[in-house]
Parts: sequence; C-alpha cells; structure tokens
Amino acid sequence: MTGQIVKALSGFYYVDTGDGNPVPCRGRGRLRHQRVTPLVGDRVEITITEDGKGMVDAILPRKNQFSRPAVANIDQMVIVCSGAIPVTDPYLIDRMTAMAEWKGCVPLIVFNKCDLERADALAELYRGAGFPTLQVSAETGEGMGALAAAVAGKVSAFTGNSGVGKSSILNALQPGFGLEVGEVSEKLGRGRHTTRHVELFPAAGGLVADTPGFSSFDVEQMEAIPKEELAAAFREFAPYVDLCRFQGCAHVKERGCAVREALKEGKIAPSRHQSYVRLYEQAREIPQWELAKKK
Repeated sequence: MTGQIVKALSGFYYVDTGDGNPVPCRGRGRLRHQRVTPLVGDRVEITITEDGKGMVDAILPRKNQFSRPAVANIDQMVIVCSGAIPVTDPYLIDRMTAMAEWKGCVPLIVFNKCDLERADALAELYRGAGFPTLQVSAETGEGMGALAAAVAGKVSAFTGNSGVGKSSILNALQPGFGLEVGEVSEKLGRGRHTTRHVELFPAAGGLVADTPGFSSFDVEQMEAIPKEELAAAFREFAPYVDLCRFQGCAHVKERGCAVREALKEGKIAPSRHQSYVRLYEQAREIPQWELAKKK
C-alpha cells in the first residue's frame, strides 16, 4: 500500500493512504541502516500490521527535500511579502525564489496588505522576471480567490519575514486555522525551548506544510546554493548565460559577460543582479564539501 506522510510525531509517521484516516507507522530498521529518514511529504510504501498500525517499508523517490522544516516533495513555495509595515527587503524575496528554483518547486510571490500599499512597482519587477505574482489583502479579501486557486491541488510551503501576514492569509484561506494559531501562540513563548512537529494541513483544496502561524522556512538557516548552480536559479539570466565570452563566467564583474550586458540594457533588474552577487559571494565562503552534502 502506498501513501503520503502528513505528520511526524514522537517516532510515528502518519501516512494518508487516500481515505483521510492517516495510519500511524514506524519506520523499518533497514531505513535506519540505510541512513534514510522518512520526511513529511514523502510518498511511501507501507505494510498494515494486525493492530491497525503500519510499517514504512520504502520511501519513493523525492522531487526535493528541505531541512528546516524537514519536509519533502514541496510543489510550491509561497513567498509572502508586504509593501506596508513591515516592508519586505527584495533581497529576501530573491533569496527565497532562488532556493525554490534550486530545489525544483515553483515560487509564488504574494504581496499582502495591498489595501494599505499595493507595491505595484515591486510586483511588476517580479512579473517582468517571469515569476507568478499576486497582490492580495487578507483583511479585505482582495486577490484571495486567485491565491486559493493557486494553492489548490498542490503541496505548498508559506514563508516570509515576520509581520507580513502569513497566518492571516492562512486563516482567510482555511477557516478554522485561527483557533489553532491562537492556541499555539498561547502555549509557545518567545525564548522557550519547544518541540514542534511538522504536519501537512488541508487548505483551499491543497496541503500547506508546517504549523499555521509560523514561518515554514527558517531563512537564516537555509543552505547556500553552490555558486556554480546559482545563475540557473535566476530565471531571467537564462537567455544570456551561454552568450558570455568566457566559459565558467561568474556574471559578477567579468569582461564580456552577457548577463551584465543585459543588466546595462535594462533587461535584468539591478536589484536582482545585486542579490545574485550577494548570494554568489556568500557561496564562495562555504567549503564545497559542505555544499555537496546539503542538496
């Protein structure tokens, strides 16, 4: 029998086989010997035991996996931004879109609080770079129908800097999240050491990774993209990377760089290239063996 792990808690993996009643399972010892850990989002093969529980026999091939939180097979990363208080730094957006591209999931950029500030210029910048971009208001409901349609049928992870309204958007997408967020907020205080499990929650006809009300991805702890693979994570660079004069061009300050020429011609936004250079310089400082083990 096959299914998807929708929750991991206290050594059990809860596998949804399609009937809406997840089966609590333990992992086979051979998985541990293979040094493979089942993750929420994994498609797995299981055997049901006599007591109605199960055993995870095998993990099917993953399309991607993340470490913070420990999830796999994410279809879409929803990057929640704001042009109002707080104003999202474009570098944060660029870092998250690059990570999504590198990991093989679709980045969806959502500007919340458009009732206060539409952030039209920034939204157009990312549309021009080729990213699906929505302007919404969790307060008034503007754009929420389009966001619900974008979430339907996918496994999505919501992320964004504190205060941009991730939990408000989730509450608007799926009535009932509000109570759960409130209970978690009361139980968890800042600075306390807490144990949080990872879970896939139903929302708008799809699944949302991690606990509502919390950032799904710890941006400061995300792995760095190897510098050799970084240009491919900036999709608007694609028409130019093979036109550079020298093979292995870093697209930072090299002569004859077609990417930098496109930048001068206004085909690439300056802020996007600045983010690329910043990420490239960070990647240069990390040993290659450390980068290799993280993807």
